[in-house]
Amino acid sequence: MNEETLKKIQSNPKYLELVHKKTSLGWTLAIVMLAIYYGYILVLAFDPSLLGRPLYAGATMTVGIPVGICIILSAFVLTGIYVRRANREFDPLTQQIVEESR
Repeated sequence: MNEETLKKIQSNPKYLELVHKKTSLGWTLAIVMLAIYYGYILVLAFDPSLLGRPLYAGATMTVGIPVGICIILSAFVLTGIYVRRANREFDPLTQQIVEESR
């Protein structure tokens, strides 16, 4: 890519919109994941017995198992949210930018 094309793309309002949307979504999802993860760590630090309690009377599975599974699944869900938004919004916008820069 030559410098003229690069400047043309960077000055395109759609490019600036794309950068803003991707950055905003990325930070939002990162903060959500960090809140989930550090919330789990804080529970472990301040009330570890909470996650060690049985799910119900006589159960061998503790509360920590489903909580851990939910934390792992939340990462997949947040990734899915990003991919869906990228496919529906970011990719068409990127294509428009590429077409306009030719």
